[in-house]
Amino acid sequence: MNVYVQTNEARENRVLAFRRGDDGALAPLGAYATGGAGDGVPHLTSQGSVVLSGDGSRLFVTNAGSGSVSVFAVAEGGLELRAAVPTGAAPKSVAEHGGLVYVLNTGMPSLAGFRVTDGGLEPLAGSERALAAGSDPAQVGFAPDGSKLVVTDRGTDSIAFFPVGGDGLLGEPHVVASAGPTPYGFAFAGGETLVVTEAFRAEKGAAAASSYALANGSAAAVSRSVGNGRSEICWAVATADGRFAYATNFADGAVSRYAVGADGRLTLEDASAGVAVEGAAGLRDEDLSRDGRFLYAIDADARRIFGWSVGADGELRLVGSWDGIPATVAGLAAS
Repeated sequence: MNVYVQTNEARENRVLAFRRGDDGALAPLGAYATGGAGDGVPHLTSQGSVVLSGDGSRLFVTNAGSGSVSVFAVAEGGLELRAAVPTGAAPKSVAEHGGLVYVLNTGMPSLAGFRVTDGGLEPLAGSERALAAGSDPAQVGFAPDGSKLVVTDRGTDSIAFFPVGGDGLLGEPHVVASAGPTPYGFAFAGGETLVVTEAFRAEKGAAAASSYALANGSAAAVSRSVGNGRSEICWAVATADGRFAYATNFADGAVSRYAVGADGRLTLEDASAGVAVEGAAGLRDEDLSRDGRFLYAIDADARRIFGWSVGADGELRLVGSWDGIPATVAGLAAS
C-alpha cells in the first residue's frame, strides 16, 4: 500500500515512494533514480506520467527530458529499476493493459507500443503512430477491456479512440470533437463511460467535465460540459464501482466530486469536496488507492501531497498532508 510520484528533475529524475498506513497517513519509503531525466519544469503538462500495471507488479514512469520510460518492479520493501527504455521525444503519459504498453510522446506527438518483459519493455514492431498536425496531447489510456486506446488532444479539442488488435497494433482512430474546449485528463467510470475534464482555455470559473458512452468503436457525448464553477480542471479519477469521479482544479486548490449515473450522466455533487489550499494554485495529479479508501493529490506549488479518506457516499475527509517533494513533482500512482 504505497504512493508514488516522480520528481521530474532535469539532472536526475527520481521516484519518491511513500508507505500508506491503515489510517491513510504517508511515511517516506525511499527515493529511486529512474535512469533518465525529467524536463525540470514545474507542472508537467499531462496526466498519466506515473502509472502502475494492472496487476500492481510494475511501475512505469516517463522521463520527459531524456525520451524514455522507466520500468520498476514493485516489491514490499520498495522499487527495483529494471530498465529505462527509449520511446521518443518528450514522453509524458503512459498506459498499460495486460502487458501491452503505449507511450504518448509529445515532442513530435506520437504513440509507441511495447510489451512488458522481465527485463523491462520490448518495442512492438509497427506500433509507432504519428498524431494529427496541431496536436497537443494530454493523456493516453486503455479502455477497461483493453479494446481501445484513448488520447485526449488539447491542440485540436478532440478525443481519439484507437481500436487495439489482438497483436497489440492500433487500427485507424475514430476521432470525436470534445464537448468543451481543452480536453485534458480522463478516467473510465464503469466499462463504457468515459469522463473527461475540460480546462476551458484556463478561463476563470469555467472548468467542466463531460461524459461519453462507448459503443461499436465510437463514442457519443452523454453529458456535455457540466461546470463546477472552479478553474483549470485537469486531472480525473473514478471509483472502481463507477459511481463517482473526482477532478482536481489546478487554479484554486479544490477537488470536485461528480456522481456518474447508470446511464453515464454526470451530476456535480460538490465543487469543493476536498480542498488543499483554498484559492491557491498547484493542485494537480491524483489517484485513488486500489481499495478505494483514500484519494491522494499533489499540490506542486505547496510542495505537498494531500490525502483524503473516501466515504460510502463519495464524501472526502482530509487525512493530512506531507512535504518532501520538489516544485517539479508530477504524476501520482497509489496502490
